[in-house]
Amino acid sequence: MGGEAGVYGWPPPGLARAPAGALQLSPFDPAGASLESLADESLDSVVLALPAGTIERRYALAQALRALRAGGALTVLAPKNRGGTRLAAELRLFGCDPAEEARRHHRICSCARPPAPQGLGEAIGLGGPRIVPRLGLWSQPGVFSWDGIDPGSALLMESGLSFKGKGADIGCGVGVLALKALEAPMVTGIVLVDIDARAVAASRRNVTDPRASFVHADIRQPTAALTDLDFVVMNPPFHAGGLRNHALGQEFIACAAAALSKGGTCRLVANAALPYEVALAEVFSKVVQIGRGGGYKLFEAIK
Repeated sequence: MGGEAGVYGWPPPGLARAPAGALQLSPFDPAGASLESLADESLDSVVLALPAGTIERRYALAQALRALRAGGALTVLAPKNRGGTRLAAELRLFGCDPAEEARRHHRICSCARPPAPQGLGEAIGLGGPRIVPRLGLWSQPGVFSWDGIDPGSALLMESGLSFKGKGADIGCGVGVLALKALEAPMVTGIVLVDIDARAVAASRRNVTDPRASFVHADIRQPTAALTDLDFVVMNPPFHAGGLRNHALGQEFIACAAAALSKGGTCRLVANAALPYEVALAEVFSKVVQIGRGGGYKLFEAIK
């Protein structure tokens, strides 16, 4: 794959621009390519809108440098309060000589890929898939709650996910909710779906029950696997790009309602401050708060 350009994520307009036709390499694009699958030195240029997490950011940088040909153009950017101020120093650790500029609360660095970048293997190893001892499961930095079960999911699991029939774990992460739901013998199948390719890959390794199937998809788009379900379990996200976003949870609620058959059950957990009761009441015939704790509230909704 020679002569290609790549872009990782979605750089804000006016700050950096990838060439027309550049391969989208973000794990959050189900239609995109995989940064990890690119051959060494197969890209001529790459633009990366980088995440805030240090391990995840260094992993993406190392993978991009691996896939970029010697002398190829590298442009990276991040908000200054979400890792941007460290970009130049991190690039120098890889042996790069970046030029840096500040615009619109971002740091933007550009450089040519050196002939022999340093430390790529270490950064890729630290940021790649692994078994996390606290979970006893496969995960990867950058996946939601990658190194432990978050309090919302813990509350949901404590409620006893005793379902029957076919269901879905929407926004499955590494699969902890699906594993709990599959303890019920009356469950005939469960679809694990997530927009993050890394989460789907981890859940495939963790959930080996033959009743499970896996989908890398944006649930806001029509997804054939999410139809005529008997139950949905989910811990909807409420942040996007580091900012609280109520609309994400509302979209998850609408998706769950659309996926369920009449009489189907949705069990979800939400941050206690989020006003999801209205969104639930609009698409479900019955909504009951069945639990609360640790700053979260737990709902059961019947279609």
